[in-house]
Amino acid sequence: MKNTALTHIHEGLGAKMVPFAGYNMPVQYEGVNIEHETVRNGVGVFDVSHMGEFLLSGPKALDLIQKVTSNDASQLTIGRAQYSCLPNDNGGIVDDLIVYKVKEEQYLLVVNASNIEKDWNWISSKNDMDVDMRNISDDYSLLAIQGPKAVEAMQALTPIDLSAIKYYHFEVGEFAGIEHVIISATGYTGSGGFEIYAKNEDIEQIWNKVFEAGASFGIKPIGLAARDTLRLEMGFCLYGNDINDTTSPLEAGLGWITKFTKDFTNSEALKKQKEEGVTKKLVAFELTERGIPRHDYEITDKDGNVIGIVTSGTMAPSLNKGIGLGYVPTAFAPEGSEIFIRIRKNDIPAKVVKLPFYKK
Repeated sequence: MKNTALTHIHEGLGAKMVPFAGYNMPVQYEGVNIEHETVRNGVGVFDVSHMGEFLLSGPKALDLIQKVTSNDASQLTIGRAQYSCLPNDNGGIVDDLIVYKVKEEQYLLVVNASNIEKDWNWISSKNDMDVDMRNISDDYSLLAIQGPKAVEAMQALTPIDLSAIKYYHFEVGEFAGIEHVIISATGYTGSGGFEIYAKNEDIEQIWNKVFEAGASFGIKPIGLAARDTLRLEMGFCLYGNDINDTTSPLEAGLGWITKFTKDFTNSEALKKQKEEGVTKKLVAFELTERGIPRHDYEITDKDGNVIGIVTSGTMAPSLNKGIGLGYVPTAFAPEGSEIFIRIRKNDIPAKVVKLPFYKK
């Protein structure tokens, strides 16, 4: 079990620690609902240092990224980031990731913690272009400072105008007395804020200054459980749940990051799938009666036939109703379609809805 550079702080704060992706991580401090509301209405801080970071450099770095990712990274300019995925050879997804253009001929790839080794091996296997690849995951920490008060609470810590950093843009500069920090706005909660990438040896100073600056704004540490309820209210996919090696980006509703203006891994097969149409789709649903849908619960039709599976589900703290994502045949995918979630042998009615669940 690996620790982050801040594990001792989480333990000191009384966090409930759990194993996650090979790391000892804080799942909650005060409770999921309280932490969820803190981020929706104020400002909270997640330690997500378990995430992976790869640095790709050289004249062919973009070519390699174009080959392994589904989105069009040639659209990136310095200071911009892009959500993308790594398609595999048989229609599924190796991982989803964020690509940052740090400077000319240099890109930062941020990948999921559970897939660091898998992604590294996959991209390396496609690197026949002599691109310099460095896995810097063990050297860097990552804080997500999220919520509508994040910008105001943190502005005192940096000369960079935080309010000017647009969604999926970033700046590199001084933050909390540390130079060369990446400040990015690629949040996973839907409530605004930004992320801080810094070296492990600097992150404790940053953490302490963040909590000093945020004290008058009611800042709190937030665990992974609330991160999951926040992202699910937005309908953001979680790798291993909603997308995996067997789900195609088109089935998952990620056609918008699948650009056929270029060739990439398995692009011909995915293009054919787009032309012919998918047979199943990832849909968002809300229960119309009381109940909590959970991962792996069965989805049925009105006659009790199993038609799919819940990939993510929860009682949404902001909405006070059961919500979830799951794959169903395309006939059941249109908005307003009635489906049922099998909870303890009872089929609870639900309806397919448009994302996001949570609307500000």
